[in-house]
Amino acid sequence: MIVISKYIVPKGYLGITIFPFMFLTAKALKENIVLINHEKIHLRQQLELLIIPFFIIYVFEFLLRLIQYRNWHLAYRNISFEREAYKNETNLDYLKMRPVFSAFKFFRK
Repeated sequence: MIVISKYIVPKGYLGITIFPFMFLTAKALKENIVLINHEKIHLRQQLELLIIPFFIIYVFEFLLRLIQYRNWHLAYRNISFEREAYKNETNLDYLKMRPVFSAFKFFRK
């Protein structure tokens, strides 16, 4: 379910997914198929990890990457879940062919 809210989405971002909702900053973004696909990938990741563990791992990995890179944006872009989503956001068939639990392969990089 897509919800429009500029207050829930952190400043500087277009959207955030918190299962089962996809929050976007503007109604027009509902037409951005690449962004929607990116957020759908996060929905699948959250389901695979039973939602709460996803967010625990996400925050923990972000903090590790922040220590590693000392740069907020670089840390965010190198979270394994974000790497998978950014790498595949333009492939609109990705979720149809994505193996179950494939998010785990990104931890190794």
